[in-house]
Amino acid sequence: MTLLSWTLSLLRPYRARVVAISILAILEIGLGALAPWPLKAVVDNVLGGRPLPGPLAFVVDAVVGSSASALLLLVVAAGLLLQITSEVVLMIHTQLQVDTGQRIVYDLRSKLLAHLEALPLRHHVLAKTADSVYRLDSDAYCVNDLVMGGVFPLAMAVLKLSVMFVILIRLDATLALLSLTVAPFLYGCLRYYSVEMTDRAERVKALESAVIERAYEILSSIKAVKSFARERHELARFTRAGADTMGARLRLTWQESLFSVTVSAITLAGTALVLAVGGLHVMSGTLTVGGLLVVIAYLAAVYNPLSSIAHTSGSLQQAIVSARRVREILALPAETLDGPGTDASGISGHLRFDNVSFAYDEAYPILEDVSFVARPGELVALVGLTGAGKTTLVSLVPRFFDPIRGQVLIDGVDISRYSLRSLRERIAMVPQEPVLFSGTIRDNIRYGRLEASDAEVEAAARAAQVHHFVGRLPNGYDTQVAEAGATLSGGERQRLGIARALLKDAPILILDEPTSSLDAISEESVFDALRRLRGSRTTIVIAHRLSTIRDATRILVLHEGRLIAEGTHDELVASTELYRRMCARLSIGRSLDEPEWTDELKKALT
Repeated sequence: MTLLSWTLSLLRPYRARVVAISILAILEIGLGALAPWPLKAVVDNVLGGRPLPGPLAFVVDAVVGSSASALLLLVVAAGLLLQITSEVVLMIHTQLQVDTGQRIVYDLRSKLLAHLEALPLRHHVLAKTADSVYRLDSDAYCVNDLVMGGVFPLAMAVLKLSVMFVILIRLDATLALLSLTVAPFLYGCLRYYSVEMTDRAERVKALESAVIERAYEILSSIKAVKSFARERHELARFTRAGADTMGARLRLTWQESLFSVTVSAITLAGTALVLAVGGLHVMSGTLTVGGLLVVIAYLAAVYNPLSSIAHTSGSLQQAIVSARRVREILALPAETLDGPGTDASGISGHLRFDNVSFAYDEAYPILEDVSFVARPGELVALVGLTGAGKTTLVSLVPRFFDPIRGQVLIDGVDISRYSLRSLRERIAMVPQEPVLFSGTIRDNIRYGRLEASDAEVEAAARAAQVHHFVGRLPNGYDTQVAEAGATLSGGERQRLGIARALLKDAPILILDEPTSSLDAISEESVFDALRRLRGSRTTIVIAHRLSTIRDATRILVLHEGRLIAEGTHDELVASTELYRRMCARLSIGRSLDEPEWTDELKKALT
């Protein structure tokens, strides 16, 4: 699909508005075509004493008689009425055009956001969030600049040129042909500058996106910036990025100015040529002074839109670049949440990994030939050193990523055969850093199941040990949450995440270090709740605490992407050295190889 056809496709929902805008534009052109004639009548017929054309003379004689003063007042009044009507039409046209442009922009933003949401998690892991935000915020305006700053002005210029040219031919064929002499020069100028300005506009967009990215990184990491007192360092980095962007913007503006001056010079030269030849025609008596004024007015009506487009050509080139960036995102293949597939609503949660391997880049595998089974009612713990692939492994279950080899099956069915939305609706997850949204505490818990009642929300909060601290807040569950839950402690955010997952009541529950920010008493209370609520759920927990591990039905030990052992706590302590070392650190912070290791401490592991 070409850029023009893509742009026009965005106008389809607004066909009625486009027709109305087109009618107003035609009316505006018609009124503009009439605008110079009252002036011609004043110059030629009132001041010059020339008689009016036959039919018009009959009407005027019937209204004002032969009085020159009355004729002057009539012509001036007619001209005033014509100008006021033209301004009213222009006002309505502008308002409708801006209104339509804004609606198209927000439609495109909604479409772009929906597509970004639908892109696989892999894209969001590899792409920069700030760049996506920039495309959503700034680049989405491309459609307004293309349609309202390009398509409509160009169409109006062509229509005006056609109308005015026909009238000019009737007035003076030579002047009409002379007015077209600027066309090849304008075309050559446009061809010369447009490619260079597009390249420069593309660089400006990339640099502006980088500046937004730098600011986003600083503000999202403000705690680290302040803790290391690196405000000046970050400001210097931002300033350098800003200086590069400013330099690129100034070079683009200079190019735009040169283009604008060149176009203005060409149109002025064309006007001067027509004026000179038209003056000769007046002197020879083949054209009246009023007729020459009409010709000059028509030339201005034709050249002004062309000059206006030249003045905004930089914006048009940037709009073309922005449209390209938006289309790049829209061209990326999205996940099909509601596509064809088996409905997962009736699954029991029997999970099996069958020789699963995964890698972002096949040269650097993250998981290799992982196989295990997790049954309903079991609590399966994943342990391993940092980077072992634990979080990646659980991310395969809701199909945030797809394995490059092997199968993940639920109830004996490959998860790729399930409808994606129905699959994810049957899986509840608690990430290590729970995400909180703007809104109340009640809204954040209810995010797990939007149709849940207040009583169900409170029940989930009690199970996750949330109710006690919420009860101390002035507005209770209606307390507004600061951005990303900044006013809550890590433990409070984590408990809200657990409450949200419990409220979802899914047959598969995945917890990524769910109690890392909780004190020992709160941790025990949460796990008591999980034991009670576990029932027939399949629960998978990534754990680093010994208390969490020992509560598991079965423990899986991952090392460098491979499953090296599985069993109960006692079995693994007896059989797996890596697990023993991990438990030593988790319990008292010592290695089993240290000479101070005593039988009494070893018993603490069992």
